[in-house]
Amino acid sequence: MDLPGYWEFPGGKMETEESPTTCLIREIWEELSIEIRILRPLTPVLHTYPNKAIQLIPFLATWESGTLQLTEHAQSQWLAQKDLLSLDWAPADIPIVHELNEHWDYFLGLT
Repeated sequence: MDLPGYWEFPGGKMETEESPTTCLIREIWEELSIEIRILRPLTPVLHTYPNKAIQLIPFLATWESGTLQLTEHAQSQWLAQKDLLSLDWAPADIPIVHELNEHWDYFLGLT
């Protein structure tokens, strides 16, 4: 892993001619052994690390089926809104955390 010790959202690299949503569905299956349904896109993030630049294309999704089994990660956590900022997030993931935190009620359909 490129950033040991940091928390990251699951996902990965898009394959040739793969859409962002298809990529996420595949990556979640490969990394977590669960099936998801994409709900809506979030704001993409372009982040430059010292050795590379990456673009994250985040989505809100629901867990549809399967039993969570970590195949590429050491840990997983489900967080309440109040706990989103308690983890040591990878720098590229921080804007996504802030977007989730700022629009939590909207994303949950509470506003």
